[in-house]
Amino acid sequence: MEIKELQKILQENGVVGAGGAGFPTYAKLTDKADTILMNCAECEPLLKLHRQLLEKHAYEIMKTFELVRQTVDAGEAIIGIKKSYVQTVNALKQHIEEFPHMRIHLLEEVYPMGDEVVLIYEATGRVVRPGGLPIEQGVAVFNVETIYNAYRAIEKQKPVTDKYVSVVAEVSKPVTVRVPLGCTLDEVVAQAGNVTVKDPVYFVGGPMMGRIGSGSEPVTKTTNAILVLPKDHTIVTKKQRTSSIDLKRAASICCQCYTCTDLCPRNNLGHPINPALFMRAASNQDFRDLNPYLDAAFCSSCGVCEMYSCPQSLAPRSLLADMKGGLRKAGVRPPQGVQPKPVQESREYRKVPEERLMARLSLTKYDKDAPMDETLVAVPKVTINLSQHIGAPAQAIVKVGDQVTRGQMIAQPANGLSVAIHATICGKVTEVTDRHIVIAKN
Repeated sequence: MEIKELQKILQENGVVGAGGAGFPTYAKLTDKADTILMNCAECEPLLKLHRQLLEKHAYEIMKTFELVRQTVDAGEAIIGIKKSYVQTVNALKQHIEEFPHMRIHLLEEVYPMGDEVVLIYEATGRVVRPGGLPIEQGVAVFNVETIYNAYRAIEKQKPVTDKYVSVVAEVSKPVTVRVPLGCTLDEVVAQAGNVTVKDPVYFVGGPMMGRIGSGSEPVTKTTNAILVLPKDHTIVTKKQRTSSIDLKRAASICCQCYTCTDLCPRNNLGHPINPALFMRAASNQDFRDLNPYLDAAFCSSCGVCEMYSCPQSLAPRSLLADMKGGLRKAGVRPPQGVQPKPVQESREYRKVPEERLMARLSLTKYDKDAPMDETLVAVPKVTINLSQHIGAPAQAIVKVGDQVTRGQMIAQPANGLSVAIHATICGKVTEVTDRHIVIAKN
């Protein structure tokens, strides 16, 4: 298959990164890639859907991954997977001999192994420069569900209309379910039995990089997990803190122990992100050296500094995120052409064990099986966002009163980086705005 042909299939079927920022997958296809890498590291504690999906559909996913390799003419396809995912690894080994250009790379149970910059180094030994893209190192990275969605688009002509979501923590039956895009978080959580706490908080995404969500908000192409937590859980309270108070706390009690920088995954790969220097400068309003502020652009927001490293429970990640946002709003571009320093020899001893991380965050008791149920959940109405990916929002091509069927294109790709959006249930279009389309079952 030619690259342009595969790009068209993926764009028209709405295939984007099924997690993270939702980068349109067609835009990653290039003959500059000599290596393609599949991410099955889950990255965040408690997330399970990628290992489950890869175990159940190993051959289909591997076959499609090989097709991608052939299409971009890459020399090697690597599946990066944590060695603790024994059942999934065994499923891969049953078929790996059929794909001579593919290999399995076993990863340690550390965080944030699913960060693509970290994963690329672990699997290939290559370091992506600060602010750079993986393709500069000849690597293209895809996660498991993205490749599965590509399989369905290529082999079955089915666009992306649903999402796998793990529902865990304070629920009676933790589960990974398949739901229509645009259904509410409440409808997803209802599939996991009873909520076991009063006044629960929905934490969308992983415990390290996720956010607090509301039950009425819609599921999108990047919704991977919902953690149902007590309102006083440490993860929730950390997210509810205010930056002004965080800054005052840093000025008062930061002891400059440097642990936030010592354990920073990007710093250990030679990137010029130094949370300790930033905290010192920001808390003292010291602007003599602007580099600690400008280098905030290179923070991956993995949260190791804030959620694990700091003995004073300060908030380097949150304050760095505020700085990044402020610089972006002011039109200040990240430093250009920065090259990484050599990878630190001490890096191997500064990795964060996931088991210890879960204990630190009071999550160990929630690390339970969440079996995958692939039966599509039925819902009466969906609110489908037109922007579920990086780039330009899709443009609606339906109007109020139109009858649509599941899988029908309802928004076409816009000019520039964009993908199509499709109806996720059959029914009548009841609302169309520049932000979303609402469909109700008849």
